[in-house]
Amino acid sequence: MNTTSAAIAAAVTFVWLGMVLAISFLEAPLKFRAPGVTIPIGLGIGRLVFRALNAVEALLAAVVVAAVAVGQPPLSVGVPTAVTALLLITQLAVIRPALNRRSDRVLAGENPPRSRTHLVYVALEVAKVAALLTLGVSAFAV
Repeated sequence: MNTTSAAIAAAVTFVWLGMVLAISFLEAPLKFRAPGVTIPIGLGIGRLVFRALNAVEALLAAVVVAAVAVGQPPLSVGVPTAVTALLLITQLAVIRPALNRRSDRVLAGENPPRSRTHLVYVALEVAKVAALLTLGVSAFAV
């Protein structure tokens, strides 16, 4: 892999990793502990924040995939790139729509039954963090 592509992939990957850690594992759980934040307010804020995060993630993923693709990557970079992209696509195309439907119901005043979809999203976030870390270190080592 050429050094320019590797440097771009590593730098963008670590920026992406930092954003996921800050939003998903710091901001998201803390907002519900703030005084006066109700479930509907927290959901509204969360939807807005995660919509923005996911849009930036899609852009960063495109940059990483492009940098890796033009750099003729070794498997140690190509595989975590593909895994990370697949995890993001799964979150955006499968899990987020289900979470949005449930939060729409809550925001409309309904009390839907508990769902494990959020736990699936969190599990995918943990897997994505591991994939991003692997990708960043692998690209940096090239």
